Amino acid sequence: MTAIIRTGAALRDKVAGWKRAGALVGVVPTMGALHDGHLSLARAARASSDRVIVTVFVNPKQFNNPNDLANYPKTEAQDLALLKAEGVDVLFAPGPDEVYPAGFATTVSVAGVSEPLEGAHRPGHFDGVATVVSKLFGMTQAGRAFFGEKDWQQLQVVRRLVADLNIPIQIIGCPTIRESDGLAMSSRNVRLTTAERAIAPALQGALQTAAKDLRAGLPAGKALAAAAVQIISAGFANVEYLELRAAEGLAPLTALTAPARLLVAAQLGEVRLIDNIPV
Repeated sequence: MTAIIRTGAALRDKVAGWKRAGALVGVVPTMGALHDGHLSLARAARASSDRVIVTVFVNPKQFNNPNDLANYPKTEAQDLALLKAEGVDVLFAPGPDEVYPAGFATTVSVAGVSEPLEGAHRPGHFDGVATVVSKLFGMTQAGRAFFGEKDWQQLQVVRRLVADLNIPIQIIGCPTIRESDGLAMSSRNVRLTTAERAIAPALQGALQTAAKDLRAGLPAGKALAAAAVQIISAGFANVEYLELRAAEGLAPLTALTAPARLLVAAQLGEVRLIDNIPV
């Protein structure tokens, strides 16, 4: 039975009991509107932890677009049913005042890895992520945390945060879960129109084409330019970024001289989609 807990104090009591019994606690931080990508993280946590917490908190500090925050889907009853089916022990669903009480004045900022890509296009986003993740790690007292690789830059930010602040938690990245046509699962996909949903898989297709070209020796500039044209030709409004970066640290690359990642963000109708693949 999955319990719903809404306060940090009640969660600490629950976790303290688990730890007295010697349990290893895993946590999956989410903003709700759960899909199979999230559930794959819960399954990974269940497979390697004795107790599993899934957090659901739509974090206002990581939205730089008020409309995006207002439109973010909230489906707690459905989320709870899905988590029960996965055998999750606790759904931690705090309200904004529980996470950011009156007088809250602290911001956690991770330099370097947070600055390009999403950081450049969404000012303040990763400060919000780092702050809420720090809070959730403290509130859950988990020993392992599970994040999807779809948000590759976020995963690198969290790893840097944990290493720099000596937070005693292991960060585990899990593979991106995709629809049958290749579109990366995202809570925002439900906002695509039928026509846009048919176009959306072209984002991943362009990444695959660019990766193939890079492996064949095509210069990065040409491979990325061709992929951007492919995305726009498919019907996307624009490409915010499409870059080849080092997988660890996200330094820009002009050739496959280190383990690399292709990362993209593009606008389709009212929905901003991101994706990435290894090269």
